[in-house]
Amino acid sequence: MKVVKKRLLTSAGQKDQVRSEKVIMSQTRSSLARVCRLYRTFKDSKYVYMLMEACLGGELWTLLRNRGCFEDASGRFYVACVLQALSYLHARGIIYRDVKPENVLLDARGYAKLVDFGFAKKIGVGKRRKAKADEMDKTWTFCGTPEYMAPEVILNKGHCPSADLWALGVFTFELLTGSPPFCGADAVQTYTAVLRGVDTLEFPGKVSLTAADLIRKLCRDEPTERLGALKNGEDIQKHRWFESFDWEGLEKGTLTPPIVPEVSSPTDTSNFDRFPLDSEEAPPHDDSGWDHDF
Repeated sequence: MKVVKKRLLTSAGQKDQVRSEKVIMSQTRSSLARVCRLYRTFKDSKYVYMLMEACLGGELWTLLRNRGCFEDASGRFYVACVLQALSYLHARGIIYRDVKPENVLLDARGYAKLVDFGFAKKIGVGKRRKAKADEMDKTWTFCGTPEYMAPEVILNKGHCPSADLWALGVFTFELLTGSPPFCGADAVQTYTAVLRGVDTLEFPGKVSLTAADLIRKLCRDEPTERLGALKNGEDIQKHRWFESFDWEGLEKGTLTPPIVPEVSSPTDTSNFDRFPLDSEEAPPHDDSGWDHDF
């Protein structure tokens, strides 16, 4: 259950954002989409509530933190899960805009699913097979996590679902090395590193040549030149790094995940970090009615 203070959303100007999140998640309920499912929403005078499926395997970020990095086989599985989720969303005209290990949960079997659709936006299916970026549906909202933001987002040139493919390249690098490729002491330095481009990166020896080639092809400066940009991920699946990968098994859910979490019951939350309860006083009432569709 995701519980959000209504007054906080109002003061932060995020009412439209949470309404959009609710609508998008309501439209992505396929059990094979590798997207966390939203079942129902509720509200009262203080909060809005989103009841979602329980992914009891924990955060992929926690698993990455504990292991340091993943070997090729494990990283390939999680990248494939996220690619499947992005392909599903992009085919429906939805751009996700926040790919990172913190937004990937594992279900009880060990399959990875995207969560947190606060930055997601429906922009239309667009002319995805056109060759020019200016012929694709775009959005201009400046949002995302700095280490994962594509150059066109930083430069406010307008972005399309191809921005998610850039982030997928960054995500792949982080899974295989333990840290994202573009980092700085603050957001400005991180943006500068992103704008220098992937060609300035030195890949650690632990990153295989085929994985490095995939990352470079996903992190091209020109959005339409990124692998998968014009074929909704089909050419990513055919890349050499995924040679012999069982895409059909992933689609059907018959592929054995590289790491199977220990989950003892439907209420076992031991795979998640523990945090203290919110000690703040109850928020004030908000009966303005903006949440009428919850």
